[in-house]
Amino acid sequence: MITRAETIARTGSRADFSPVRLVKQLFVRAGVLPFFLVIAVIIFSLASSQFLTLQNLTNVARQSVYLVLVSLGQMLVLITGGFDLSVGTAIALTSVVSASTMIAAAALFPDLVWFVIALGLLAGFGAALIVGVVNGIGVSVFGVSPFIMTLGVQSVGAGTALFLTGGVPIGNLPYEFGNFFGFGRVAGVPVPVVIALLTIAVMWVVMNRLRIGTQFYAVGGNVKAAHLSGINTKVTLFVAYVACSLLASLAGILLTARVESGETNLGGTVGLESIAACVIAGVSLRGGIGRVENVVLGAFFIVLVQNGMNVMQIGSYMQMVLLGSLLILAVIIDQLRYRMILARR
Repeated sequence: MITRAETIARTGSRADFSPVRLVKQLFVRAGVLPFFLVIAVIIFSLASSQFLTLQNLTNVARQSVYLVLVSLGQMLVLITGGFDLSVGTAIALTSVVSASTMIAAAALFPDLVWFVIALGLLAGFGAALIVGVVNGIGVSVFGVSPFIMTLGVQSVGAGTALFLTGGVPIGNLPYEFGNFFGFGRVAGVPVPVVIALLTIAVMWVVMNRLRIGTQFYAVGGNVKAAHLSGINTKVTLFVAYVACSLLASLAGILLTARVESGETNLGGTVGLESIAACVIAGVSLRGGIGRVENVVLGAFFIVLVQNGMNVMQIGSYMQMVLLGSLLILAVIIDQLRYRMILARR
């Protein structure tokens, strides 16, 4: 058995085992998330004794479901070297179109409730699919900058949702829709949590066991090298943007069921929050780096911070300031981490 002294003799210095070096290694491998998480827990625990209660943490886990789903889609796009600012629009269109379809179908098929709900779900996913297809074609085929493309689609989609509703929420949805997708339980577990867990499992398999997952990383790491190695980079980018919109649409369905109405403002801040969750979780803005489990924890962290600020009675406007500052800080730290990774190579 090799003793610590022998290990030090082989590596040449006791400094290799210093706390600073261990912290640096953790930072390079896991990113800034563990440090942010510890700091947040300490601050909010000192601010309120209710923060670390089982009831509050359960509430945070339930609320984080929607951001987790959107962040997983955002992760796909970020890994390929882009990002999607239109996820909020995908949620809004899903909510409005699915609600409108259910209302119209209920008038035609009053006795077929689940058929009406199924039509609404298909229409909602179809609306988000159009958003993803437009983004995918613009970025992969025409080479439009992801920032310009998704920002333009976000504006068009938001305007369309407002035009369809006049800015008025669409109510009177089937009771069964909200009762199951919003408040239902399966074996005692809330339905949104079950859907999120299944989605996380599928995403983990896709990114770690399937060829398409490897292609996402390859395109984000070096698109020219990926093309020379035989990967259809255009199809890979297209799939990433479509999948991102569909995952946002799933979150939109669950949110619509939760509030029991179709609304245009459901995805208002989710674009910023999903990017923040991914960057804090170690997903590189340069592409090619990111892990499913870290993104899930990153989304949980964002919701945890929002919950902690509510516990501390921080106003919603100041919460926006703090969340934006957190994103800027995470991007700066991501730059430092990237330089450290290059230095180690």
